[in-house]
Amino acid sequence: MSNTIQWKIKSFNELSVDELYDLLKLRIDVFVVEQTCFYPDLDNADRQANTLHLIGYDSCESQSRNIAGYLRILPKGETYNDYISIGRVATAINFRGQGLGHQLMQQALLACNKYFPQQEIKISAQEHLEKYYNQYGFIKVSPMYLEDNIPHIAMLKH
Repeated sequence: MSNTIQWKIKSFNELSVDELYDLLKLRIDVFVVEQTCFYPDLDNADRQANTLHLIGYDSCESQSRNIAGYLRILPKGETYNDYISIGRVATAINFRGQGLGHQLMQQALLACNKYFPQQEIKISAQEHLEKYYNQYGFIKVSPMYLEDNIPHIAMLKH
């Protein structure tokens, strides 16, 4: 599958209307509908000058391109004063179980190193994903807390 995913990283102003629609639809499908988590997804962080949007499209079909995965990278001062942050990590349901989440995180860490070199990353991870994020060097730095009624933990990568 790694040959069929086309990765794009863009600022808000570089996103096409279709790309913006695709990423918002995926986030709503995963977080609001699938996880039944009602929260204000449009939080103004998407359009901040240094926020990056990482989008993976399935490019194996020439006629249609489906969004496969997405996340955003936020600069220092947006979520955390002293750390950049990765958030809104989502994989489309029909792409799960194929290793795409690992590709997504690898691409995110490459982007962090390129656009925010030598900066620590802090995330608010769903608690059940702790071991997944451990694989990428993230360490739990908080007890469990509820975020939008879902158990989360803070994790840090030096």
